[in-house]
Amino acid sequence: MSRGSQEDFSSEMPAETSEPGMTLEARLRRLDEIVASLEGGEVELEKGLALFEEGVKHVREAEALLSHAELRVEELVGEGEAAFVRARPSGES
Repeated sequence: MSRGSQEDFSSEMPAETSEPGMTLEARLRRLDEIVASLEGGEVELEKGLALFEEGVKHVREAEALLSHAELRVEELVGEGEAAFVRARPSGES
């Protein structure tokens, strides 16, 4: 392959957008873009593999964000229930 064709190939590769600070919503939008590209059927094999790999990273990070949010909600609910129990008069069940 000539140097020019390598440059052309690299320009077709997706930009690395799997940044640690991306929000869940940004990751979901990027996943939608990736799925649309892959479902379009016009993506070359190497680009398709790169997109798939990027998508897997976004899914894993999104799962981690959701797990963290779930833990926070459980902690807040637990704290709220504990405060409710402490605030109830001792004669009430």
